Amino acid sequence: MDSVVAHRVEAERADRGSGMKKATRQFNSQEIKAIEAAIGEVERATSAEVVPVVASSSGRYDRAEDVFAFFFALLALFATWNSIQRFTSFGEAWGEPSLLNSSFPIVILVLVIAFAIGIALASRLTFLRLPFITQREMAEEVESQARETFQRLKIRNTANSTGILIYISLYEHRVQVVGDDSINEKLSPSDWEEIRDMVISGFKQGNAAEGLCSGIRRAGELLAHHFPIEDDDKNELPNKLHLID
Repeated sequence: MDSVVAHRVEAERADRGSGMKKATRQFNSQEIKAIEAAIGEVERATSAEVVPVVASSSGRYDRAEDVFAFFFALLALFATWNSIQRFTSFGEAWGEPSLLNSSFPIVILVLVIAFAIGIALASRLTFLRLPFITQREMAEEVESQARETFQRLKIRNTANSTGILIYISLYEHRVQVVGDDSINEKLSPSDWEEIRDMVISGFKQGNAAEGLCSGIRRAGELLAHHFPIEDDDKNELPNKLHLID
Protein backbone atom coordinates (compact mmCIF):
# COMPACT_ATOMS: atom_id res chain seq x y z
CA MET A 1 0.00 0.00 0.00
CA ASP A 2 1.59 3.31 -1.04
CA SER A 3 1.80 6.29 1.32
CA VAL A 4 -1.05 8.24 -0.33
CA VAL A 5 -3.48 5.32 -0.08
CA ALA A 6 -2.33 4.55 3.46
CA HIS A 7 -2.92 8.18 4.47
CA ARG A 8 -6.43 8.08 3.00
CA VAL A 9 -7.26 4.86 4.84
CA GLU A 10 -6.06 6.30 8.14
CA ALA A 11 -8.04 9.49 7.50
CA GLU A 12 -11.21 7.49 6.83
CA ARG A 13 -10.67 5.55 10.06
CA ALA A 14 -10.35 8.84 11.92
CA ASP A 15 -13.59 10.07 10.34
CA ARG A 16 -15.43 6.94 11.47
CA GLY A 17 -13.98 7.29 14.97
CA SER A 18 -15.07 10.90 15.36
CA GLY A 19 -18.47 10.39 13.75
CA MET A 20 -17.99 13.23 11.28
CA LYS A 21 -17.11 12.82 7.61
CA LYS A 22 -14.68 15.44 6.35
CA ALA A 23 -15.76 17.25 3.20
CA THR A 24 -12.28 16.95 1.71
CA ARG A 25 -12.54 13.17 2.02
CA GLN A 26 -16.05 12.78 0.67
CA PHE A 27 -15.07 12.51 -3.01
CA ASN A 28 -12.06 11.06 -4.77
CA SER A 29 -10.25 12.91 -7.56
CA GLN A 30 -12.25 11.23 -10.34
CA GLU A 31 -15.55 12.13 -8.70
CA ILE A 32 -14.46 15.74 -8.26
CA LYS A 33 -13.54 15.91 -11.96
CA ALA A 34 -16.95 14.48 -12.89
CA ILE A 35 -18.78 17.03 -10.72
CA GLU A 36 -16.80 19.94 -12.12
CA ALA A 37 -17.36 18.62 -15.65
CA ALA A 38 -21.12 18.64 -14.94
CA ILE A 39 -20.87 22.31 -13.92
CA GLY A 40 -19.09 23.15 -17.19
CA GLU A 41 -21.68 21.18 -19.17
CA VAL A 42 -24.53 23.09 -17.53
CA GLU A 43 -22.95 26.50 -17.98
CA ARG A 44 -22.55 25.95 -21.72
CA ALA A 45 -26.34 26.07 -21.94
CA THR A 46 -27.18 28.81 -19.44
CA SER A 47 -25.89 32.23 -18.46
CA ALA A 48 -26.43 31.34 -14.80
CA GLU A 49 -23.59 30.29 -12.48
CA VAL A 50 -23.88 27.03 -10.52
CA VAL A 51 -21.70 26.65 -7.42
CA PRO A 52 -21.73 23.40 -5.41
CA VAL A 53 -20.32 23.45 -1.86
CA VAL A 54 -19.80 20.53 0.52
CA ALA A 55 -19.14 21.38 4.18
CA SER A 56 -18.20 18.95 6.95
CA SER A 57 -20.54 20.73 9.36
CA SER A 58 -22.54 23.94 9.56
CA GLY A 59 -22.65 24.48 13.30
CA ARG A 60 -20.49 24.18 16.40
CA TYR A 61 -23.42 23.10 18.60
CA ASP A 62 -21.83 24.18 21.87
CA ARG A 63 -25.12 23.82 23.75
CA ALA A 64 -25.29 20.14 22.79
CA GLU A 65 -21.73 19.65 24.07
CA ASP A 66 -22.67 21.29 27.38
CA VAL A 67 -25.79 19.15 27.79
CA PHE A 68 -23.86 15.95 27.09
CA ALA A 69 -21.14 17.02 29.53
CA PHE A 70 -23.79 17.77 32.18
CA PHE A 71 -25.31 14.28 31.94
CA PHE A 72 -21.85 12.71 31.78
CA ALA A 73 -20.92 14.55 35.00
CA LEU A 74 -24.10 13.35 36.74
CA LEU A 75 -23.36 9.78 35.68
CA ALA A 76 -19.80 10.07 36.99
CA LEU A 77 -21.10 11.53 40.26
CA PHE A 78 -23.58 8.69 40.66
CA ALA A 79 -20.83 6.11 40.16
CA THR A 80 -18.48 7.94 42.54
CA TRP A 81 -21.15 8.39 45.22
CA ASN A 82 -21.87 4.67 45.22
CA SER A 83 -18.15 4.02 45.68
CA ILE A 84 -17.96 6.46 48.59
CA GLN A 85 -20.91 4.79 50.29
CA ARG A 86 -19.34 1.40 49.79
CA PHE A 87 -16.28 2.45 51.77
CA THR A 88 -18.17 4.39 54.46
CA SER A 89 -20.20 2.83 57.20
CA PHE A 90 -23.91 3.44 56.84
CA GLY A 91 -24.17 4.08 60.56
CA GLU A 92 -21.71 6.93 61.13
CA ALA A 93 -19.48 6.77 64.21
CA TRP A 94 -20.16 9.16 67.11
CA GLY A 95 -18.29 12.42 66.67
CA GLU A 96 -17.40 11.72 63.02
CA PRO A 97 -18.37 14.24 60.30
CA SER A 98 -21.43 13.30 58.29
CA LEU A 99 -21.00 11.44 55.03
CA LEU A 100 -22.36 14.42 53.07
CA ASN A 101 -20.03 16.96 54.71
CA SER A 102 -16.91 14.83 54.35
CA SER A 103 -17.69 14.01 50.73
CA PHE A 104 -18.70 17.47 49.51
CA PRO A 105 -15.23 18.45 48.19
CA ILE A 106 -15.05 15.12 46.36
CA VAL A 107 -18.47 15.73 44.81
CA ILE A 108 -17.42 19.13 43.49
CA LEU A 109 -14.13 17.75 42.16
CA VAL A 110 -15.87 14.86 40.41
CA LEU A 111 -18.41 17.18 38.80
CA VAL A 112 -15.75 19.60 37.53
CA ILE A 113 -13.44 16.89 36.16
CA ALA A 114 -16.27 14.85 34.62
CA PHE A 115 -17.79 17.93 32.99
CA ALA A 116 -14.43 18.79 31.41
CA ILE A 117 -14.02 15.21 30.18
CA GLY A 118 -17.57 15.28 28.78
CA ILE A 119 -16.84 18.47 26.84
CA ALA A 120 -13.65 16.93 25.42
CA LEU A 121 -15.45 13.73 24.42
CA ALA A 122 -18.35 15.53 22.73
CA SER A 123 -15.90 17.79 20.90
CA ARG A 124 -13.83 14.86 19.63
CA LEU A 125 -16.58 12.26 19.14
CA THR A 126 -19.14 14.41 17.38
CA PHE A 127 -21.82 11.70 17.27
CA LEU A 128 -22.23 12.16 21.03
CA ARG A 129 -23.80 15.59 20.41
CA LEU A 130 -26.48 14.33 18.05
CA PRO A 131 -29.10 13.26 20.64
CA PHE A 132 -28.99 16.79 22.08
CA ILE A 133 -29.39 18.73 18.80
CA THR A 134 -32.90 19.42 17.55
CA GLN A 135 -33.82 19.18 13.88
CA ARG A 136 -34.89 22.81 14.00
CA GLU A 137 -31.48 23.87 15.30
CA MET A 138 -29.75 21.93 12.53
CA ALA A 139 -32.00 23.43 9.87
CA GLU A 140 -31.32 26.95 11.13
CA GLU A 141 -27.55 26.41 11.23
CA VAL A 142 -27.45 24.94 7.71
CA GLU A 143 -29.58 27.73 6.27
CA SER A 144 -27.46 30.38 8.00
CA GLN A 145 -24.19 28.88 6.77
CA ALA A 146 -25.55 28.42 3.26
CA ARG A 147 -26.48 32.09 3.02
CA GLU A 148 -23.16 33.16 4.53
CA THR A 149 -21.34 30.96 1.99
CA PHE A 150 -23.45 32.46 -0.80
CA GLN A 151 -22.09 35.87 0.14
CA ARG A 152 -18.52 34.78 0.89
CA LEU A 153 -18.03 33.04 -2.46
CA LYS A 154 -19.40 36.17 -4.20
CA ILE A 155 -22.24 34.28 -5.84
CA ARG A 156 -24.34 37.36 -5.10
CA ASN A 157 -22.04 39.48 -7.28
CA THR A 158 -22.83 38.08 -10.72
CA ALA A 159 -23.73 40.71 -13.31
CA ASN A 160 -27.37 39.66 -13.76
CA SER A 161 -27.94 38.15 -10.30
CA THR A 162 -28.06 34.64 -11.72
CA GLY A 163 -25.96 32.66 -9.25
CA ILE A 164 -27.17 29.49 -7.58
CA LEU A 165 -25.61 27.65 -4.63
CA ILE A 166 -26.07 23.94 -3.90
CA TYR A 167 -24.91 23.64 -0.30
CA ILE A 168 -24.40 20.21 1.30
CA SER A 169 -23.71 19.83 5.02
CA LEU A 170 -22.49 16.33 5.83
CA TYR A 171 -22.84 16.24 9.62
CA GLU A 172 -26.46 17.41 9.51
CA HIS A 173 -27.32 15.34 6.40
CA ARG A 174 -28.96 18.40 4.85
CA VAL A 175 -28.92 20.17 1.49
CA GLN A 176 -29.82 23.82 0.97
CA VAL A 177 -30.30 25.42 -2.45
CA VAL A 178 -29.96 29.21 -2.59
CA GLY A 179 -30.67 31.27 -5.69
CA ASP A 180 -29.96 34.91 -6.44
CA ASP A 181 -32.71 37.48 -6.97
CA SER A 182 -33.23 37.04 -10.71
CA ILE A 183 -33.44 33.27 -10.37
CA ASN A 184 -35.85 33.41 -7.43
CA GLU A 185 -38.22 35.48 -9.58
CA LYS A 186 -38.44 32.66 -12.13
CA LEU A 187 -38.03 29.46 -10.12
CA SER A 188 -40.19 28.28 -7.22
CA PRO A 189 -39.36 26.63 -3.88
CA SER A 190 -40.56 23.34 -5.35
CA ASP A 191 -37.79 23.62 -7.97
CA TRP A 192 -35.20 23.96 -5.20
CA GLU A 193 -36.75 20.99 -3.41
CA GLU A 194 -36.48 18.87 -6.56
CA ILE A 195 -32.77 19.65 -6.87
CA ARG A 196 -32.26 19.04 -3.15
CA ASP A 197 -34.03 15.68 -3.27
CA MET A 198 -31.92 14.50 -6.19
CA VAL A 199 -28.73 15.27 -4.29
CA ILE A 200 -30.01 13.61 -1.11
CA SER A 201 -31.08 10.54 -3.08
CA GLY A 202 -27.51 10.09 -4.32
CA PHE A 203 -26.17 10.16 -0.76
CA LYS A 204 -28.80 7.69 0.44
CA GLN A 205 -27.95 5.30 -2.39
CA GLY A 206 -24.24 5.47 -1.63
CA ASN A 207 -23.36 7.44 -4.77
CA ALA A 208 -23.00 11.01 -3.56
CA ALA A 209 -21.07 12.19 -6.62
CA GLU A 210 -23.72 10.97 -9.05
CA GLY A 211 -26.47 12.51 -6.91
CA LEU A 212 -24.71 15.87 -6.92
CA CYS A 213 -24.13 15.66 -10.69
CA SER A 214 -27.83 14.90 -11.18
CA GLY A 215 -28.80 17.89 -9.04
CA ILE A 216 -26.44 20.16 -10.98
CA ARG A 217 -27.79 18.97 -14.34
CA ARG A 218 -31.39 19.43 -13.20
CA ALA A 219 -30.55 22.94 -12.06
CA GLY A 220 -29.05 23.52 -15.49
CA GLU A 221 -32.22 22.38 -17.23
CA LEU A 222 -34.37 24.71 -15.15
CA LEU A 223 -31.98 27.64 -15.57
CA ALA A 224 -31.46 27.17 -19.31
CA HIS A 225 -35.19 27.61 -19.84
CA HIS A 226 -35.23 31.05 -18.20
CA PHE A 227 -31.60 32.11 -18.65
CA PRO A 228 -30.28 30.68 -21.92
CA ILE A 229 -26.65 31.20 -22.86
CA GLU A 230 -25.90 34.54 -24.51
CA ASP A 231 -23.31 35.35 -27.18
CA ASP A 232 -21.33 37.64 -24.90
CA ASP A 233 -21.67 35.41 -21.84
CA LYS A 234 -18.69 35.31 -19.47
CA ASN A 235 -17.91 32.63 -16.95
CA GLU A 236 -17.91 34.83 -13.84
CA LEU A 237 -17.28 32.11 -11.25
CA PRO A 238 -14.91 29.14 -11.50
CA ASN A 239 -16.44 25.74 -12.34
CA LYS A 240 -15.29 24.33 -9.03
CA LEU A 241 -16.53 22.06 -6.27
CA HIS A 242 -15.82 23.84 -2.96
CA LEU A 243 -14.94 21.57 -0.03
CA ILE A 244 -15.02 23.12 3.45
CA ASP A 245 -13.72 21.25 6.50
